[in-house]
Amino acid sequence: SKMTVKAVKMPCTSANVYTKVPDGGWGWTVAFAFFVVEALTYGIIKSFGVFFNDLMESFDETNSRISWIISICVFVQTFTAPLSTVLSNRFGHRLVVMAGGLLVSAGMVMASFARSVVDMYVTIGVLSGLGYCLSFLPTVTILSQYFDKRRSLVTAVASTGECFAVFSFAPAITALKEQIGWRYSMLSVGVLQLGITACGSLLRPIVIREQEEVKAQPPEESTETKYMLENEQTCTSIESIDSGVDITTSPSNVPGKTKAEPKSEEPKQHGQNPVENNSTPPEPKTKLLDFSVMRDYSFICYAFFGLFATLGFFAPSLYIIPLSRSLGISKDHSAYILSAMAIAEVFGRVFAGWVLNKKPIRKIYIELICVVLLSVALVAFPFASGFWGLMICSVYFGFMLGTVAGTHIPLLAEDDVVGIERMSSAAGVYVFIQSLAGLAGPPLAGVLVDTTKNYSSAFYSCAAGMVLGAVFLALVRPCKTGLCQQQQQQQQVEESTAGPPPELPDDFIDMDIGKAENSGKGSDSV
Repeated sequence: SKMTVKAVKMPCTSANVYTKVPDGGWGWTVAFAFFVVEALTYGIIKSFGVFFNDLMESFDETNSRISWIISICVFVQTFTAPLSTVLSNRFGHRLVVMAGGLLVSAGMVMASFARSVVDMYVTIGVLSGLGYCLSFLPTVTILSQYFDKRRSLVTAVASTGECFAVFSFAPAITALKEQIGWRYSMLSVGVLQLGITACGSLLRPIVIREQEEVKAQPPEESTETKYMLENEQTCTSIESIDSGVDITTSPSNVPGKTKAEPKSEEPKQHGQNPVENNSTPPEPKTKLLDFSVMRDYSFICYAFFGLFATLGFFAPSLYIIPLSRSLGISKDHSAYILSAMAIAEVFGRVFAGWVLNKKPIRKIYIELICVVLLSVALVAFPFASGFWGLMICSVYFGFMLGTVAGTHIPLLAEDDVVGIERMSSAAGVYVFIQSLAGLAGPPLAGVLVDTTKNYSSAFYSCAAGMVLGAVFLALVRPCKTGLCQQQQQQQQVEESTAGPPPELPDDFIDMDIGKAENSGKGSDSV
């Protein structure tokens, strides 16, 4: 039975079917779910710095060893991205996100009972890290499928969930620790993260059927023309001169003939194809993970951009509070600095989404400008002094971080990178490549801090990675245009070497008609 286009009347467990990308509809509910998922995944990761000094004192560990908690978490989250893509394509986004929410909550709750930093590596690093991957990536992927023209703006606004989480969680957890201690505070965060499972239940799959219905129309319209060509060139197979006269009745004029029977059945088969395609839309999408994106030079450059840019995403959020404490700033004021960074990031994400939606220039160039300015923000931190100096740097960094962090994954859907058709697989491979930087970034910064006894070195390492990322991002568009030009040149060479099609002799039709006449005379004599 054909499914209705009015997805509102369907139960919550069924798919939403549209004739084109809705740019709204149930997509607004998915956007809200993504907002909450962002808050309970990346928002918690970025707020983990409030536990930093408590863990160092409780376990008597160094900066680098405590940094490995988030490093392993980010590594597992990014390394298992292809697994998230495969599971989403196999079981659907809803079940995968709900399972991820359970893993995230279980890991955080178990971490509150940890007796050593190694226990933290397993609970938050491995268990919660896997849950973060299964929760975040499928949500942003299905959100991109619900929007087209508004995709950049909606994704950017919805991604501000992590900013509001940092803004609210950092001071809230700091105040909660003063009352019940860091262990019960971490336990409360774990229980709160069960909300990811509820958000996963809102992720209805979406089906677009416009292409299949359009493709089904031409065969019916071209049926008569097809018969005309067949009757002119294959009269001998039909064995009747009348077949070239009445086009519409030619198949019925030749009952019992083996050559004519397939022709008479062909229009019925074409007429049945739209119904069959509508009843089974998922059949063409059989690949669970498409690694063909690795042959796209523009995607390779974009993946290297993500690899190096990841170095600058997490370390500043982890080290801004220790840096402020080293400058003599109180705990409360340090939390305010982190919250101000989160507020600025909200405005940065919304601004980036608005600019990308307007498209004054190519989106890839807008992203490049934002990455360069973000590198400047990272270099500015070591020169800050006092509360207001760090506050200004944090606001500037938060704004520029929002312009990049909220758009770098959705940009995979743009034609300058891979396009919306291959975004699901590309996102899995892209985040997978980021895993190396996620694993090495915070510990590298921790080693530099332990060696130099200065938190400024952590920000310099982040800036160096961001600059390298900007270099590879600048190569994405040239690689795309160069690759397309090479493909066009190859097609032209193939067409030139193939030569013109063979010409038919002038008497080809006359010879065919003559054979048909002789055949007709023979049948009359019989």
